[in-house]
Amino acid sequence: MTDSSLALPEKLDVIAVGAHPDDVEVAVGGTLATLARQGYRVGIIDLTDGEPTPGSSGPAERLDEARKAAEILGVHVRITLDLPNRRLFDSFEARVALAKEFRRYRPRIVLGIADKTPLASPDHWQAMQITDAAVFYSRLTKWDGEFAGLPVHTVHQLLWYPLGFHQQTPTTAAGTMVVDISGSLEKKLAAVAAYESQFPSQKRRVYDMIEHQARLLGQASGFAAGEILISPRPVVVKNLVEAFTSPDLPRTNLDPTSQAPGP
Repeated sequence: MTDSSLALPEKLDVIAVGAHPDDVEVAVGGTLATLARQGYRVGIIDLTDGEPTPGSSGPAERLDEARKAAEILGVHVRITLDLPNRRLFDSFEARVALAKEFRRYRPRIVLGIADKTPLASPDHWQAMQITDAAVFYSRLTKWDGEFAGLPVHTVHQLLWYPLGFHQQTPTTAAGTMVVDISGSLEKKLAAVAAYESQFPSQKRRVYDMIEHQARLLGQASGFAAGEILISPRPVVVKNLVEAFTSPDLPRTNLDPTSQAPGP
């Protein structure tokens, strides 16, 4: 049975899940920084510590970089699970480990990796499947023994983020949207730069690609910089005129500015 005596931490509004430290910063760092600035409580869960990796001295260095990046973005909670880098697979144990964190922090929205990343780590594809399953497991009743007594929690919305330097234009998938990160682009780039072991000065082109991609996405959508999010369901517009004619109103009912922070 659910243990009502468990002391749960304060809720998070949004949790972004990555396979490794730096995945979230590269893809949706601007979105998280924007949400934090708007008053929402945001968190990051890295499924692995990203080690071993060629440029790092070990897990302690990567975790310190992840901590610095989270501080730059204004992230409230960062958690690193003990799943294995390079050997990450969608398993029952991995699903439960992540679902426990969703039950513990009770997010309204979860952001997860959108798809495979050809020629890059296969961990990314496994992370997508683990995240999707954990969102489902989080809300299942009559399974208390698997979740250490943590209460059932239903995630209101799952959104996917493309992870890759070569996705230069928005996809045509149903529910694709571009988040305005015009005021957070510099924080996004600074958070990526916090990973000195992964993106040293000789990889300056990586920063240029991230910035150019964000600016292209934003300018194609009518603002300075953007990031892609994809809903598994079509995005609903409640007021067609307001959605497309007023720059001060949210464009969809999934825009995080459409309601004030709350429980």
